[in-house]
Amino acid sequence: MSHSLTIAGDFLGLLQTHGVSPVKVESSAAAPIQTHATTVFAFHCADGVLMAGDRRATAGNIIVTDRVDKIIEIDSTSLLAIAGVPATAFEMARTLQTSFEYYRRSQLQPLSLPARVRALARLLRENLPMTLQGVGVVVPLFAGVDQTVSPAQPRIYFYDPLGAQFQAVGYAASGSGSGTIRSVLSFEENYGKPKPSQMKIKDAVRFALRCLMTASEFDSATGGVNPAGDTFATLKLLTANGIETISEAKQKEFLAA
Repeated sequence: MSHSLTIAGDFLGLLQTHGVSPVKVESSAAAPIQTHATTVFAFHCADGVLMAGDRRATAGNIIVTDRVDKIIEIDSTSLLAIAGVPATAFEMARTLQTSFEYYRRSQLQPLSLPARVRALARLLRENLPMTLQGVGVVVPLFAGVDQTVSPAQPRIYFYDPLGAQFQAVGYAASGSGSGTIRSVLSFEENYGKPKPSQMKIKDAVRFALRCLMTASEFDSATGGVNPAGDTFATLKLLTANGIETISEAKQKEFLAA
């Protein structure tokens, strides 16, 4: 592929040449109280990668809502889980959606998984001024399908607030409840029968919901999963064939089984 075609397919580069920033950042001495979204995690199961998020958003000690969807479909083989400031994270998600689609249409092929992973890292780096001020911080998770192996395999990646990217071998978590969830995932992957990586979708969904309910016992910012009140998590399964959303009805059925 020629250099000109590479530039033509680079949506973020195109914005830069026109002096446009997808995530506008300006310094401010007085920042408002921010809304934060937590908690999200992803793990490999027998059917693919299950990505989960609670539905609570907070501002300080105030619960803003228990109906936030923190797992976003970027394209047919990519998922983004947001932890941090939703306003910034949602803007990053919209930019990625446009960027991936722009590349697909202009280059007549989808963007590779490494390029998609780096695109999110680039947005996080461009958000650095807001991160250093302690406002607009986003610490996301990303899952995508690697088409370079046969059969194609879903992968999990996690980031730090400055844009460093890491591939997760089995699982990753982010947000205020992530410490509890990582501990549970680690214990179950080492000693569980079956391990999370061996669970079929029904058991994986039940396990993910119980992880979130456990995290909410120790973290007031994690919530929105209340089977008694018919409120559940956002759960999406990524496989080599695409994305499946686990409906609240299915979550209720699997949890009760």
